[in-house]
Amino acid sequence: MRDPTGFLAEEYQQLVASATDWKLRVLEGPSAPWCEIDGHRVLMFCSNNYLGLSNHPRLKEAAVAAVKTHGVGSGSVRPIAGNMDLHMELERRLAKFKRAEASLVYQSGFATNSGLIPQLVGEGDLVISDELNHGSIIDGVRLSRAERAVYRHGDPVDLERVLATAEEHRPSYRRILIITDGVFSMDGDIAPLDRIAELGHQHGAMVYVDDAHGEGVLGEGGRGIVSHFGLSRDRVQVEMGTFSKAFGVVGGHISGSKELVDFAYNRSRTWLLSGSHPPPVAAACLAAIDVLETEGEHVRRLWDLTRRFKSAMRGFGFDIGKSETPITPVIVGESRRAKELSEHLFGQGLFALPIVYPMVAKDKARIRTIMNAALTDDDLQFAIGAFERAGRALHLI
Repeated sequence: MRDPTGFLAEEYQQLVASATDWKLRVLEGPSAPWCEIDGHRVLMFCSNNYLGLSNHPRLKEAAVAAVKTHGVGSGSVRPIAGNMDLHMELERRLAKFKRAEASLVYQSGFATNSGLIPQLVGEGDLVISDELNHGSIIDGVRLSRAERAVYRHGDPVDLERVLATAEEHRPSYRRILIITDGVFSMDGDIAPLDRIAELGHQHGAMVYVDDAHGEGVLGEGGRGIVSHFGLSRDRVQVEMGTFSKAFGVVGGHISGSKELVDFAYNRSRTWLLSGSHPPPVAAACLAAIDVLETEGEHVRRLWDLTRRFKSAMRGFGFDIGKSETPITPVIVGESRRAKELSEHLFGQGLFALPIVYPMVAKDKARIRTIMNAALTDDDLQFAIGAFERAGRALHLI
């Protein structure tokens, strides 16, 4: 009898042969600038922990205190018996921080997109999506069963073309949703949200931005891309974000109108049917907001280090694409070259992972570096030196 799972090993071996498989390394301790990975002391240079908050004393203290007062779990989903005062306070504080009417916290960023998008649009609607949007957006759009259109990456002119074409079908489309990443996670460029929002307003379309990599990075005090462009909430109806990157903890969220949050409370299944955040997680997220509001030096430090790193890499002749943010790709082309570069860097004590197909195009494999505000000047020089030595040894520069 034929093994019905035989394809699993076959397809995995194909990934290995094409150098597009993931080999997980193990972090043995906190996500900190210098850490232990697979038994080696290395400088972390690829985490999403932009501001170094994952190991910040105020977050750790808040988490420990919450365990003592609230335990380690909520005991249920929020609509039934798992809605704690910590969850409500977190949403109140987040909305205030984001300068929105209301916010809603999900279990993860992926759960936010996959759970909310299919409720905002469905059959008879149209979703217009940037061609390089994150996989969680793509999955959410697929689940919606709405008609889909794609516009060229970061191109408002092409978006306007798609909207004009959609206008020809009105009133057949009930709703139109434009959706984009705020900061694109593989290239570090910023969506032209100001122009996207204006086009949405002109054509009566909703605008949804996934700002997972913009929060804590862009805008006043790290408030994100809506703040960065100074946009009003009537132009960007859904601002999605995450606590698992610059905030240093875990979880997704949306901010916008009270009506948006009331709607999501009652319709978004990933929120309705998933256990709520453990008390220490909610408390640590609250502490992260406190830090962003009172310790502005972390965001300023992040950008200072970012500018210096980009300048050095360009000076060596590395291809860093069109990055505008602390995400700096070092593009080398073929997947094996990216893996070789990563191994060479690791051998020098710098941890920076390769990003290969299908996460990026086959000829755009890269090392994706992400700056961390907790790095010292010596740490930055160490990383720059490691890239220079590896680049010359592999004839990349």
